[in-house]
Amino acid sequence: MITAVRRAENGHPAKRIFQAIRIEVNDELGILEGAFRAAAAHLAPGGRLVIITFHSLEDRIAKNTLRELARGCICPPELPVCVCHHHPEVRLLVKGRKAGKHELSENSRAKSAKLRVAEKLPPFEEGGAA
Repeated sequence: MITAVRRAENGHPAKRIFQAIRIEVNDELGILEGAFRAAAAHLAPGGRLVIITFHSLEDRIAKNTLRELARGCICPPELPVCVCHHHPEVRLLVKGRKAGKHELSENSRAKSAKLRVAEKLPPFEEGGAA
């Protein structure tokens, strides 16, 4: 039996089970990468994409998607020159910042939140400046 103290700290034991069911039924994680990519694609140059995640599964998707959007050449390392001509779409400004002590003292639910920010880059023009 779970003690009242432990339940008060962690909430009801079925909370995580129902959260997992909700995430799966609504495909909440499956839509994130596409949503982040679509948001970045619709930004004007200099526009900023701000993502706040609340658990590690969301944050991993946000981190990996933004990292891919910020990546330049995707050629295999054994090639002597770039043949892919892939250019970064965004520049990472904030990478996984957590809430500070002041925020946590006023809002305990911010404990699990992470902030990520990316800025849309202008389109790359061959032979010109980016």
